[in-house]
Amino acid sequence: MKLHNANDRQFASDNYAGTHPEVLEALAEANGGHQVAYGGDVYTARLQEVMRELFGAETEVFPVFNGTGANVTALTSVLPRWGAVIATSVAHIHTDEGGAPERVSGLKLLTVHTPDGKLTPELVDQEAWGWGDEHRTQPLAVSITQPTEVGTVYSVDEIRAIADHAHARGMALHMDGARISNAAAALGVPMREFTTDAGVDILSFGGTKNGLIFGEAILVLNPAVSEGLPYLRKLNMQLSSKMRFVSAQLIALLTDDLYLRAATHANAMAARLRGALERAIADGSITGLTFSQPTQANSVYAVISNDAADRIRGRVRFYDWDRASGEVRWMTAFDTTEDDVDSFVAIVTEELAR
Repeated sequence: MKLHNANDRQFASDNYAGTHPEVLEALAEANGGHQVAYGGDVYTARLQEVMRELFGAETEVFPVFNGTGANVTALTSVLPRWGAVIATSVAHIHTDEGGAPERVSGLKLLTVHTPDGKLTPELVDQEAWGWGDEHRTQPLAVSITQPTEVGTVYSVDEIRAIADHAHARGMALHMDGARISNAAAALGVPMREFTTDAGVDILSFGGTKNGLIFGEAILVLNPAVSEGLPYLRKLNMQLSSKMRFVSAQLIALLTDDLYLRAATHANAMAARLRGALERAIADGSITGLTFSQPTQANSVYAVISNDAADRIRGRVRFYDWDRASGEVRWMTAFDTTEDDVDSFVAIVTEELAR
């Protein structure tokens, strides 16, 4: 029994979207019969091969349920109990994971403010100090998000600079790749180029935001930095008994460039939204709207009055990013259509023309 309107679209999150039809088809094909549980199945074995083709021969793959589990488990595997992680003040591990890094794994987060969501070697150095001081938690990892939480995308050179800087100081580099496919689409380069080849040591590979029902993966790109993941994954409640259904989805995402096709479309819809609003501002159809970040992936960050935001949200859902400043976030997904975007632009124009 269907309980919702399948034509309904919102601009709150790509998590609102359903499952890509090609992923559903792969799940159906993986169903039936028996396969060895807890990752001993043929789909998880094939996923290892696929990821190694994309990220390098030393890659080790650990499918997990969700992004928080991937981030927490990955970071725990690269840090001793006295280690700390340097991240931005808007990092998902800091703002949106319910304290899981601290409460589940006892990790200390050392956060740095950055206006565009990106770390730089200079920003890392604000917290990269105090080694050997028993009174200070030891900075032993850096975590970046690609694309960032405000929709900006690190270039290959920017990631390589952070990796070189971190490694020179004895720190590992983790990447939260919840929307890594959108970054690949934005950069127009293979994922390996801005991960393994750029010096990323461990990666949280996202799938849910790009068409999966559920499922992410931890990719150990540099096995020398990580230990204990088979045990930590179970300890952190991220070991799926029917892992074939996580692995089958990820295989489908990486087959025939589905990850790239889906993300390219989502990015294009965000660009369409931004472009239409910019034209409406330019011709005077819209007033009281500015943009707070560049649109480089599948999100648009704008500033409008809270009253206008509430009126628009009464018709189409989206989230406030910073209510104090009036900043809002509009996100597109693999299934957002041109008509969805155009209808939303019409609503925003109507409400802001009051």
